[in-house]
Amino acid sequence: MDSTVSNVLSPTTRMSKAPGFTLLEVLIVVAIVTILAAIALPSYTNQLRKSARAEAQSFLTNAAATQQQFLIDRRRYADSLTALKVAPPVDLSGKYTFAVATVDGPPPTFTLAATATGQQAQDACPTLSVDSRGSKSPDNCW
Repeated sequence: MDSTVSNVLSPTTRMSKAPGFTLLEVLIVVAIVTILAAIALPSYTNQLRKSARAEAQSFLTNAAATQQQFLIDRRRYADSLTALKVAPPVDLSGKYTFAVATVDGPPPTFTLAATATGQQAQDACPTLSVDSRGSKSPDNCW
């Protein structure tokens, strides 16, 4: 009689003790992960934009210093980044376009500008510039 009772109860007993997760538990975990991703993704992309902006600012600052040296060597400012022999970092190529504007003077002046493109254009500071006087704009972005 024990073996009969054991055989009858055994399948249900095995089903209730089967390892694993219920569908409801999996759905709850998926919902929590989705909510966390929805919160974290905008913050992450915003940090990527800030990082690209900082890299563009660094490039503009270095290019401005190179422009000053160009003036000392040639008594004029370079009218392009190629003439300055500087190139923007490769990872900024799809995020910013860089431009040089010069005026021969007197006194000679220059303005270096970076304009955000693509997803970077959604940054709080889509345009950055620095000029021969060292003025950087917009002020709140530097």
